[in-house]
Amino acid sequence: MSGVKENDSSDSLDQLDNTNERTRLSVTDEGDVECGTDEKPKERAAWDSKVQFLLTIIGYAVGLGNVWRFPYLCQKNGGGAFLIPYTIMLVAEGIPLFYLELAIGQRLRKGSIGVWNEIHPMLGGIGYSSAVVSFIVSLYYNVIIMWCLFYMGSSFTSELPWTSCPTETRNNVTVPVEECAKSDATSYYWYRGALDISPSIAEPEGIKWKMLLCLFAAWLLVYLCMCKGIKSQGKVVYFTATFPYVVLIIFFGRAVTLPGAGTGLLHMFTPKMDRLLDPQVWLEAATQIFYSLGLAFGGLIAYSSYNPPKNNCRRDAILVSITNCSTSIFASIVIFAVLGYKATNLFDNCIDRNIHKYVTAYPGAWNDTNITRSFYIQNIAPNITNDTRFNLNLETCSLEEDLDKAAEGTGLAFIVFTQVIVEFPVAPFWSVIFFLMLLTLGLGSQFGTLEGVATSLADLELFPWMKKKWLLSAFLCSISFVIGLMFVTGSGQYWVTVFDSFAGTFPLMVVALFEVVGVVYVYKIKRFNKDIKEMLGEEPGLYWQITWRFVSPILMVVVLIASLVSKIVIPVTYKLYNREKAALEDSKYPWWVGVIISILVCSSALCIPIVAILRKCGIKYKRVPVFTVSKNSESSAAILDENDSDSGNVFENSTGSITILDDASPRRRVRISLGDDEDAIDLSGSLSFPKLDDLDEDNDSAFGSNESNRTPIYKGTAGTKLLAAQDQEHSESTV
Repeated sequence: MSGVKENDSSDSLDQLDNTNERTRLSVTDEGDVECGTDEKPKERAAWDSKVQFLLTIIGYAVGLGNVWRFPYLCQKNGGGAFLIPYTIMLVAEGIPLFYLELAIGQRLRKGSIGVWNEIHPMLGGIGYSSAVVSFIVSLYYNVIIMWCLFYMGSSFTSELPWTSCPTETRNNVTVPVEECAKSDATSYYWYRGALDISPSIAEPEGIKWKMLLCLFAAWLLVYLCMCKGIKSQGKVVYFTATFPYVVLIIFFGRAVTLPGAGTGLLHMFTPKMDRLLDPQVWLEAATQIFYSLGLAFGGLIAYSSYNPPKNNCRRDAILVSITNCSTSIFASIVIFAVLGYKATNLFDNCIDRNIHKYVTAYPGAWNDTNITRSFYIQNIAPNITNDTRFNLNLETCSLEEDLDKAAEGTGLAFIVFTQVIVEFPVAPFWSVIFFLMLLTLGLGSQFGTLEGVATSLADLELFPWMKKKWLLSAFLCSISFVIGLMFVTGSGQYWVTVFDSFAGTFPLMVVALFEVVGVVYVYKIKRFNKDIKEMLGEEPGLYWQITWRFVSPILMVVVLIASLVSKIVIPVTYKLYNREKAALEDSKYPWWVGVIISILVCSSALCIPIVAILRKCGIKYKRVPVFTVSKNSESSAAILDENDSDSGNVFENSTGSITILDDASPRRRVRISLGDDEDAIDLSGSLSFPKLDDLDEDNDSAFGSNESNRTPIYKGTAGTKLLAAQDQEHSESTV
């Protein structure tokens, strides 16, 4: 370095004690050391209240999967029996990971990228991977919000547009459209009226302008709620986090009074214990817990980084996890009550058609008055021969089969449920509040997913304009809207399926596994325990130790391997819509879609090894090294930056000096000179240490294990300290 430029504003320790200024020595672009003073760093944004934070992460965790994914899994995997593996996976995997993410975000007060760069430079790729997969997931997740906006807007009519099939004139006779007559009105409206779906993924058939407008409205809505960061989101969540519960309670009151509701609930809670012998049931329980809580997206880390350091994140993790799973069960009660009503109607209509055929075949013996449904079921149906059934073209009516017809995702929300709503009195009202509920559920999760990306980019500060939340949010939403144009073509539904099946499955499991391993075995569980003790006043108990060290990592490895095997063994297909048959058919993806799937998976998952390789080659996370001498600070300690400084460099001003003695990675040995005092210490490769007042000579876990010199940090006379804190506003390492 060519020299030291003294600034007239250099202060003594006494001056530092009476002001909020800090003596700063920084490396300029020319390689010089510039000495001056800094104002006290700007405080990180914070939640207005604890309630606001809780509502936000509840809104983030409780999403569309609670309403349409969990009921489907219950229906498919043994009804009440599915609750057994689901609860076990919640305790063994879900809550521990939820707590871990909240704790590291609150401790390090950074987004996902910043957190993992500070835990260890070689693990920096975890943050990038998390941000990439969150961005990709947010692209298609907002498409679901787009669909909800479309259906909600279509519900403001005297009669819902999917109540009956549209008609056409053939031979001067008005008849239902043939394609609709082959299926039903709700399916036809979904595939042809709303999506105008193309025959295959290879045939986009242009942009659908109605959906284009809805997509623009969806991203505009997301932007307006995110433009001021947690300040604007915190206000919105009072509605988005509570309104779904209001609607669910209203639907619960209506659903349990419907004919057949009891049959549906009995079907849900009746356990089929033999299903527990199927490994797939346990795999799907683990996967559902993983995704329903929003783990590994970076949203939890970002949100908790705005908490005060002493916030009880353990209580938050348990509360939100239990709330999330309780919501899934409550939503399932509503869904199964409605499905019971639908199945009962289908069964009764089937019986009525058979009675009509039977009476028509035997007009002298029977009529509509002496054959009731119960009489037909008990006395006639069991005695009908196969020949009679064939000759009269009688249908096989089974209530159990109607209940077992599983529907998930878009099929449950936009076909099954809309079909049931048509039969409600004042159907448009029920339709509006149902899709408004889905809209608020989607928005709550979308905010958290995109916030994980925005906070990470803001902490990186790649460009000056990224400090402005409104500008960063506008950039993300605009880019997402442009990319999202692929979802408003005729093949858009097929692309949503691709993204949903591959973009957020394998990569998220990889991220979560590296998160646990990184904290427990790289950052070290002993250090993490002390961090939590500083925040909560006590170290984590035996349950947390066992799950973090052993149970959760092993479970994730098993789930990861099982998921990979299932993708390899089971052929990768998708369901395309056949317009002639008005039905879905299985089809293989074109080869080029396989390439896109590989890119979706690798673009996020490969960030972890790529960043590690770059760090190994000397390309490091860039921070401006700023060395500061301060007094009576409550800041947390951090290491010296490993960039831009060579062994033997001396940074000094009127207060004292710091000499780099040893540049060997991962430790930094420095000599601190303040007046007549001098000391040499070792600093380890972690950026998160206990508060200075808690450090003592035995605390070698935070600063390495150099037996010859365990003094963790300089503490001179009159409270003078050499401290290390992360300047959140400027992303500068200060010592």
